[in-house]
Amino acid sequence: MNCYPVYGAVDRGIVPLDADIVDGVPTTLNQLMADGALDVSVVSAVEYARDPERYLLLPDLAISCDGPVRSVMLFANQPAPELGGKRVLVSRSSMTSVRLVEMLFRNVWHAMPQFVLGDAEVSDLARLADEPHEARLVIGDAALMLTGAAKPAYPFAYDLGTEWKRWTGLPFVFAVWVAQRSAPVAAALQVHAGLIASRDWGLGHRDVLAEQAAVATGVPRSTCLDYLSGLDYRLSYQHLAGLTEFYRRLVLAGEVPNGTLAFLGAA
Repeated sequence: MNCYPVYGAVDRGIVPLDADIVDGVPTTLNQLMADGALDVSVVSAVEYARDPERYLLLPDLAISCDGPVRSVMLFANQPAPELGGKRVLVSRSSMTSVRLVEMLFRNVWHAMPQFVLGDAEVSDLARLADEPHEARLVIGDAALMLTGAAKPAYPFAYDLGTEWKRWTGLPFVFAVWVAQRSAPVAAALQVHAGLIASRDWGLGHRDVLAEQAAVATGVPRSTCLDYLSGLDYRLSYQHLAGLTEFYRRLVLAGEVPNGTLAFLGAA
């Protein structure tokens, strides 16, 4: 759902895009980009930081929040500061969300759980309820469904966008669009221009996209509209400040190499 505002006009034929569209969860798209199988893609913010010599950022295009994100949630049976040594399931679908929750545990909640990779898509929710755990990180449509459930499945819920904002005072960038440095520049620029035009259409038609999302997911239309309205799809100075702060902390933790932000040369 979070990509609807960027691809909605492309999907409807309103904005032409001379490219083949490949669907996938964040980690799948990350791997395809790392393998050189895609020329341009949305990727987890961590994927860019992992190999900045491979990629160029597409200017003014990201998925971010400045406060609640609603779709990246830690659900827990106990308060987060009490989860030290406890089993916490983390979604294998998103590198960035996993790194963020680890960072929050170390620096904000001052607890170190036992992190266990698991699947947390909508189709996995019923099965995961049977796995032993004290908390779990859930992203995307599944997080929206759990948050909106009539009977909460967990007594404690933490919105990671809210927690980051409270901690740093900055927006958080979950995903960016990148091009391979080896991709033909003219073709990458054409795709970038198309995505920006589609994004601009999407931001003006969130109500249409919310209706589509409600039909596709079963999440109430009002929830979908609130969610899409709370996300930002640009990459402003403030968003860049939040992104570089996240990267700075990843570098200090030894999780990514020190690098620079490099952008596709023209828009």
